Amino acid sequence: MKPAFDKPKRKTNLPVAPDKAPRLWLGARTIGWQLRIALAIVLMMAAVTVWVTNTLLTSRFTETTRNRAELRLALYGGNLLSELRRNAIVPQLLALDPSLIGALQFSDYTLSSQRLISFVEEIGAASLMLLDIDGRSVAATDRSRLGEMHRSDPFFVEAIRSNTTVFTAVQRESGGYRFTYSRRLEAGQTALGVIVVEVDLQKFELAWAGISDAVLVTDSTGTIILATESRWRGHSEEIALRRQLPLGAIERAIRATVDWTAVRADTYLKGEAVMRLETRLPFRGWRLTSFTSYTSIRERVNGVLALEIMGFAIFLALAFYFLSRKTALRAASFQRESAELRALNARLQREIAERERVQKTLDVAEQTLAQSSKLAALGEMSAAVSHELNQPLAAMKTYLAGARLLLRRNRPEEALSSFGRIDSLIERMGAITRQLKSYARKGSEALEPVNIGDALAASLSMMEPQLRQRQVRISQILPENAVLVMGDRLRIEQVMVNLLRNALDATKSVADPEVEIILAAGETATLTVRDNGDGIVDIDALFEPFYTTKQPGDGVGLGLAISSGIVNDLGGRLTARNGQRGGAVFEMQLPILEDGLEAAE
Repeated sequence: MKPAFDKPKRKTNLPVAPDKAPRLWLGARTIGWQLRIALAIVLMMAAVTVWVTNTLLTSRFTETTRNRAELRLALYGGNLLSELRRNAIVPQLLALDPSLIGALQFSDYTLSSQRLISFVEEIGAASLMLLDIDGRSVAATDRSRLGEMHRSDPFFVEAIRSNTTVFTAVQRESGGYRFTYSRRLEAGQTALGVIVVEVDLQKFELAWAGISDAVLVTDSTGTIILATESRWRGHSEEIALRRQLPLGAIERAIRATVDWTAVRADTYLKGEAVMRLETRLPFRGWRLTSFTSYTSIRERVNGVLALEIMGFAIFLALAFYFLSRKTALRAASFQRESAELRALNARLQREIAERERVQKTLDVAEQTLAQSSKLAALGEMSAAVSHELNQPLAAMKTYLAGARLLLRRNRPEEALSSFGRIDSLIERMGAITRQLKSYARKGSEALEPVNIGDALAASLSMMEPQLRQRQVRISQILPENAVLVMGDRLRIEQVMVNLLRNALDATKSVADPEVEIILAAGETATLTVRDNGDGIVDIDALFEPFYTTKQPGDGVGLGLAISSGIVNDLGGRLTARNGQRGGAVFEMQLPILEDGLEAAE
């Protein structure tokens, strides 16, 4: 009997590759080590990337924050200087106003406050006040301040002693400061009183309060006169910073970013670091200082770091996913793309058929639209001719009635004068028809110097019958010297007549209709027409053709559209707005002529 271990082994017919099992195990073990090495490399790359990104971006964002703070500081300083310089010239101009000087000479202040109110609307100052020689407020834009005594106030005392404009900053009882420009009014060498212009710098404090920076302004003595924190005013910067932090948000931001800032702190508030920037204002030794926190630096850096970490995590997840599902995803992707292509092809065929149908419909619509455009152009031209000839025809009717009455009374010379006016109106109608006929050829007629004052007088003469019939109060403010522009007098008069007629129509529902005409010459020649009507409802559509608020038969809505086109052709602009005291305000601005040459900006 043979031992058990000597028994022969059973043979099999399955082909077995030599050393296959060891190789599979070795390959699996090799793949496992490769994945581990790859994972370690990816994690090391992620750590290095995060560290480098944090260092570089922290430094860069800190510098960006400083640059933006410097830019904001320059902007704040520029706005502050602009406001101060803009108001500095006002006392010098008002000190030469003859109505204010006359009021002080004759102690007649009935119209002085109204005069100051009309100035403050255009100047933009906080308030205006007129003081007599005793320091008593005799006129003011704030009527509650009438009768106040300012004999001992610095802005009155220094202005009486000086012959130039004086700037003063006086602290109020509430803690804020009052900033004023004042100047002495005199007749010959005799002092009559003082004009005081209050500068509104508190609006900058309100604007600064809405930003993340803390801002303060100190005078030449180092005293804070403007600040985003009211408790700081009247103290030095050192004392103010010990009283309270610039902003509550700064403390919270510093605690989150103190360990991450890459630059040295400029100053410390209660042991915390902030960025301090200071600039010198070229005005009486003033200085502007801002405190900026590093609030956004950590948030921006953390946002980038979060994206990087998320990117690495997504990369690892996708890597493992694609290793196991690569083949399945590829097959599914092929099937999906094939189905999408088939659906896209079918949709493309439908779109081609739809576009062919729409193209045919569009061709028919274009033919119909072309015919409609011709009819609309014809109707618009007819309406324009009717509108522009209506005014001269009304004047001719009035003159003919007057001439008939004069002939009956045996006054032929005066009747001939009316016929002469009718003749000039007929020439005007012919010029209007020529103008409307050549309206599409803008700028075809030669331009010549036009006196705006003479054109205004002619326009008022043409509107004389309507003015007499309505009994409208007309007030004019005209410069002493002639105001010349380069243009077509007939077209300018046409614009003026349209503006006057609109003002008359707007005051039909008013018991005491008033129309104010102001002609001013500066960089441009500006004609302002104000009325005390109900104002403008829809300013955006005001200059569109055929837009009107009048009753049917009173107008077709082409006057302002044509007027705007005329002013634009002459290089100017026509604007409209509602006045602060009610009514509508129309302004026509044209380039002025200086020494025979057209002024241009």
